Amino acid sequence: MTEKQDEIMEAIWKSEEQGANCVEAISRICSVSFTENDLKELEGEGLIVRNEDKVLFSKKGNIQAEGIVRRHRLAEVLVSSILMLKDSCMEEIACKVEHSLLPEVEEAICTLLGHPDICPDGKPISPGRCCGRKLKQVDTGVTSLVNLKAGESGKIMYIKPGDHSHFHQLISFGLNPGVVVAVHRNLPAFIIKFENTELALDEEIVKNIFVWRVNPE
Repeated sequence: MTEKQDEIMEAIWKSEEQGANCVEAISRICSVSFTENDLKELEGEGLIVRNEDKVLFSKKGNIQAEGIVRRHRLAEVLVSSILMLKDSCMEEIACKVEHSLLPEVEEAICTLLGHPDICPDGKPISPGRCCGRKLKQVDTGVTSLVNLKAGESGKIMYIKPGDHSHFHQLISFGLNPGVVVAVHRNLPAFIIKFENTELALDEEIVKNIFVWRVNPE
């Protein structure tokens, strides 16, 4: 899904909440301009079904859209209640955040916020898996890869540029955000394993790789 498709799916969801399913109503709500071809692409992917001027979700599309809207509204709560940003900034930042939330981060934010039921403008937030498990605290977190012990794993969240040559080298090796790495050993060299690759890294480089701890289970 592209960011544009996310925005269209979100607009269809919000339009449906208002009791409108026509293309014109969706277009008024949508934050991006879209064409007939954009709708055909979503239809071809089995995410929407169309009946004359009405646009409805398929079962697959409904699940996808629900997740998109949930992430956006969680981001709105985060931006307004934790970051304390003004309403004028909230929507813009929430839009940017929703596209980059990994499932683990989404659950952590939801737990941190106490599993909110509604967003700042009173719209409902669909419950996630973390809400069903009634998690009370965030038991995982972002940390430098250097803090993981042998046998522990983490999903790369971001890499501090540091030395740009090292940064681009890591990217060329395939160490991108979202990749899960396992620490093979810490001493005498820091060795990680990922996607059938084993790599020895200098400790200073390892310190600039930040991961989300992956629980053994």
